[in-house]
Amino acid sequence: MATRVTSNGRVTVPKRVRDYLGIEPSTEIAFRRVADGRIVIERADGTRPPSRFAKLIGIAGPGPSTDEIMSMLRGE
Repeated sequence: MATRVTSNGRVTVPKRVRDYLGIEPSTEIAFRRVADGRIVIERADGTRPPSRFAKLIGIAGPGPSTDEIMSMLRGE
């Protein structure tokens, strides 16, 4: 995903990136250079968006015990 730098040195952060990082007006962002020379954009406050799997944790409930499952499988 590419974007252009204006003559004033400004860059528009693409909407998908803003949505992913939760960037809203007045959110501070930081640019960091990593060991391999790439530049990484991240929120300056260090928060990260939750994993796409995080919202699924714990929704199934405790479920049956091993003994209950074995009983069901054996038809008891």
